[in-house]
Amino acid sequence: MFVDTHAHLFYENFKDDLDGVVSRAKENGVDYILVPATDLTTSEETLKLCDKYDFIYAAVGIHPHDTKNWDDNLLIEIEELAKHPKVVAIGEIGLDYYYDFSPKTQQIKAFKSQLDLAVKLELPVIIHNRDSDEDMMEIISSYCSTGLKAQFHCFNASLNDAIEYMKMNHFISFTGNITFRKSEDLRTILKHIDLNHLLLETDSPFMTPVPHRGKRNEPSYVKYVAEKVAEVHNTTVDDIARITSLNTFRMFGIGKKPQTSFTYKLGKALYINVTNRCNADCVFCRRKEDPFLRSYNLGMKKSEEPPAEVYIEEIGDPIQYNEIVFCGYGEPTIRWDVVKEVAEYVKQNGGRTRLNTNGHGNIINKKDITPEMQNLIDVVSISFNSFNPKQYSEIMKVDETHFHQMLHFAKKAKQYVRKVVMTVVHFDEVEIEKARKVVEDEIGAEFRVRHYF
Repeated sequence: MFVDTHAHLFYENFKDDLDGVVSRAKENGVDYILVPATDLTTSEETLKLCDKYDFIYAAVGIHPHDTKNWDDNLLIEIEELAKHPKVVAIGEIGLDYYYDFSPKTQQIKAFKSQLDLAVKLELPVIIHNRDSDEDMMEIISSYCSTGLKAQFHCFNASLNDAIEYMKMNHFISFTGNITFRKSEDLRTILKHIDLNHLLLETDSPFMTPVPHRGKRNEPSYVKYVAEKVAEVHNTTVDDIARITSLNTFRMFGIGKKPQTSFTYKLGKALYINVTNRCNADCVFCRRKEDPFLRSYNLGMKKSEEPPAEVYIEEIGDPIQYNEIVFCGYGEPTIRWDVVKEVAEYVKQNGGRTRLNTNGHGNIINKKDITPEMQNLIDVVSISFNSFNPKQYSEIMKVDETHFHQMLHFAKKAKQYVRKVVMTVVHFDEVEIEKARKVVEDEIGAEFRVRHYF
């Protein structure tokens, strides 16, 4: 069920009963444990743990506390250690301005050097950040174009920082401190963390959760972290386990890639994963490199796209859902005939339908498809993205004429469906109000703002 992505099992207080710690983890549903090192010596110890236990993986690197004598020649040793097949990350690395164990200049130098190594090796990083939020954000932002993937472990920065890191497609994790009575501020941040960007951890032997606070922490206690996450997000522990386990695979490659989901449930709606193909290539879309959502794998090749009958069978009785939504990491009107066939089944059996689209259906199908929506589609939700044709073109990587075709599509769709909604990705408030004015005043559609992390 669970993956503990941060447990320092090389600490002395595990030496006498490590086998028992490992057994208890297994007994409590922990499938994998990731052990991040703090220096070269503990990096070597993590590799020994990997060799001894089949479900333990390692990260190698030098913690900011131990960067006082940093020398870039250390990168050669870290890179050599990283060749071990069970090393899945560089870490624990980062910045810590709370303690004065290493000068800030040395910490920053070591941190950037290890980030560069991670990019070179195409490995993610596990980041320690304490009282260094401003420098951390500046450094991580500078790596946006490198493909760097980061886990911000034991998160204690601001909600705004968390949102920015999620926008950069990084991951957040909390320890047992979210169970503490006085940690309401942390739980408020947790509530706003998109589950697609969340990992589980214990930070053993530290940060022991309630009800074991005051004792040594261990991986078997990760279930208490999962329970608190589930409580804050008003969902089940099973959901948190599935979602975070998939996130661990996405981040570290630990575990197994789940099979493609042709339909997937979010809340009380059932979503139809029609295709991964798209005529656009939006800058914020991760359909190519990371087509995962919650506990679902939405990635599929054209040859794997199923016929309408498969979707219909998985839907069953459509009345059991609030609505059936045609939406995956692709443009559903590329398979318009399949959408129509499934929608007809849903409507004939008393269900409600929504089409999430980029509004290019007429271009794609080389005809006006909006009249065909009548009595088949209840709601059309269109990615408006920008009121400016040039910016729209840059965001979606399409010709500017697509902007005007999208507006025409929205106006025509209003004639045949119950409601048209137009959405933009959250950006500058002034720009949002300009987009709202176009949608509400010129199109007469409903306007919504969505987050893209």
